[in-house]
Amino acid sequence: MYFIDVILPIPLRQTFTYEVNRDEAAFLKPGMRVAVPFGKSKVYTAIVYGVHQNDPPAYETKSIDQILDETPIITPVQLKHWEWIAQYYMCTLGEVIRAALPSAFLLESETIISLQEQREIDESQLSDDEFVVFEALQNQSSLHINDVRSILDRKYVVGVIQNLIEKGTVTVKEEIFEQYKPKLKRYLKLSKPYAEEA
Repeated sequence: MYFIDVILPIPLRQTFTYEVNRDEAAFLKPGMRVAVPFGKSKVYTAIVYGVHQNDPPAYETKSIDQILDETPIITPVQLKHWEWIAQYYMCTLGEVIRAALPSAFLLESETIISLQEQREIDESQLSDDEFVVFEALQNQSSLHINDVRSILDRKYVVGVIQNLIEKGTVTVKEEIFEQYKPKLKRYLKLSKPYAEEA
């Protein structure tokens, strides 16, 4: 069995291990992007950190969804530099990668796509799946990746969206959620007449 360690663009300190077949293991190199399932329903674009045959003892591995690059988009020097940044600034490698790479390189299930404004689109250059997404975006201003999955009735859609981005048909927006939630505590206080007696 073959495995890859990947860096996810999330604030967790460890890399995550996924299962790949022999051909994928031979093809994949550190710095390439892969689409991987994470949790129950999320899909993230992850960066390959290493390829090996060591079965992780702690958990059962999942398979990758698909390979997104022909060649590495991140060099070994960049990876080493990002490791140094993460160590120096006491943050995770995932946080560094999220800050360093454009959002179009890190598609995930919270990513929103919309049509490129003021651009003439040659529909003959689109594949069937790409055309279906293009048509849906003409009726709706934007779509989440999970919406695209439902429209295409497919689990793996990151490659289709990546092709649409490369053809200049769609743009990517990130939906930002408020991370900070104040911790509230309830206190009891004596009413004024009783407080004065105490």
